[in-house]
Amino acid sequence: MKQFISVADIGSLDKAIAEAKEIKNNRFAFTELGRNKTLLMLFFNSSLRTRLSTQKAAMNLGMNVMVLDVNQGAWKLETERGVIMDGDKAEHLLEAIPVMGSYADVIGVRSFAGLRDRDEDYQERVLRQFIELSGRPVFSMEAATRHPLQSFADLITIEEYKETKRPKVVMTWAPHPKALPQAVPNSFAEWMNAADYDFVIANPEGYDLAPEFIGGARVEHDQRKALEGADFVYAKNWSAYNAPNYGKVLRTDRDWTIDAEKMALTNNAYFMHCLPVRRNMIVTDEVIESPRSLVIQEAANREISAQTVLKRLLESL
Repeated sequence: MKQFISVADIGSLDKAIAEAKEIKNNRFAFTELGRNKTLLMLFFNSSLRTRLSTQKAAMNLGMNVMVLDVNQGAWKLETERGVIMDGDKAEHLLEAIPVMGSYADVIGVRSFAGLRDRDEDYQERVLRQFIELSGRPVFSMEAATRHPLQSFADLITIEEYKETKRPKVVMTWAPHPKALPQAVPNSFAEWMNAADYDFVIANPEGYDLAPEFIGGARVEHDQRKALEGADFVYAKNWSAYNAPNYGKVLRTDRDWTIDAEKMALTNNAYFMHCLPVRRNMIVTDEVIESPRSLVIQEAANREISAQTVLKRLLESL
């Protein structure tokens, strides 16, 4: 595997899950694989779980790790070609990327959507420049349109806790005070469709995701109807995708907050969220603290998804 930016890069999900299980049973079985190899992690945006879990995964594999916060510990970087660089950006990605590639064996990049220009965000220019110019295997630590490490961890978690072969998984929009990108819901939808679960997306009118990410999922604008009989409930906010409202918050009322009354409509479902979560906006205290909440288990599995991906990238060197 030379890159990891979507579910398409992982190949067989059954094999990926089996490999993840092997790694979880013995996290230090492959320490020789990463010996004398260096991982460079680049953060254009903030991180907690991704930073810690990926660094831990690399250490489990025996790798050296370098972490760069681009907007705090480096020159400000220009990303557009043809720009007259007479402002506050002192270095261009066109030079910075091959330089960084010369210091590392594998590169991880985290770069969010700007939520101003849909076409620009969905072209994934920053991530794709690293793939084209670094000369190294590159993986996404969340980009403008996807967060595959999170979705892989979500899949691992569902496989560990599912009580039927083909569970009903509902991803529901929930309110948030700020505009958030579609990366997590896009990616979750992509992976759930690939897993061939009974997958439903519930969101208010105006919040439909891009068709290529909805795929074969059923879209329901009645949240309570969607939740009926669910085995897993994945709550997540996202801003509007469709023009002319791209990146906008269309509603903040708490009619869509996940509470105990809504969870009672399900098949005693497990609750999931990628974290960080706005309590009593996305989900009530009662639900997230319940025995059926998997948010901590999901976060723990971020180490396993990252280690599985890094192992495959190292094997390609």
